[in-house]
Amino acid sequence: MLKRLAQLELAICFALLAGITGLVFTASIMRFFGHPLIWSVDMAQLLFVWLCFFGANKAMREKGHLGMEVLVSRLGYQRRFWLEVACTVLIFAFLMVLVVEGWKLTMLNRERTFGDSTLSYAWVTVSVPVGCLLLASTLIYNMVNAFRGRDRELLIYNRTRAEMDAAAPTVDL
Repeated sequence: MLKRLAQLELAICFALLAGITGLVFTASIMRFFGHPLIWSVDMAQLLFVWLCFFGANKAMREKGHLGMEVLVSRLGYQRRFWLEVACTVLIFAFLMVLVVEGWKLTMLNRERTFGDSTLSYAWVTVSVPVGCLLLASTLIYNMVNAFRGRDRELLIYNRTRAEMDAAAPTVDL
C-alpha cells in the first residue's frame, strides 16, 4: 500500500514538473511570437508550490533531506536516537501550527483571485496545510519504523548503512 502511494506521489511530482516545464516553454514561444500567455507564470508558480511540498515529502520518506551530522555522528546510537525523537516532536509541533495557520490563511483567501487567472488564491495557500499534513504523517511513519527497528539501530532522519546499500542503484554487467 505504501509503495503504491509512493509511486503515486512520484507520478504527481513528474506531472507537476512536466506541467511547469510545458507552461514556461509554451509561454516563452508565445511571447516570442507576440501573443503572451499572461496567466502562465501564475499557473507555473501554483504548480511549483505543490511540487515543493510533494518533493519535500518524498525526501522525508526516503530520509533524503540534507543534514549537518558533524556533531551528532559522534554520538552513540541511543543518544542520537533520542535526539532525533526530540527533534521530531519539535518539527511535528511546528508542522501542526503551519497546518492550522495555513488553513486559516486558505479560508481568508477563498474570494481572492490568483494573478490574472480566475482561480481562487486558496489553491495556492491550501498547499501549506496539505503539504504539512503529508510531512507530519511521514514523520510519524519514520518514527514508528525507527522505534520498531531499534534492534537494527534504525534512525528517524538518517539512513543506516543497510538502508543506503538497499537504496543504491545497481548495475548488472
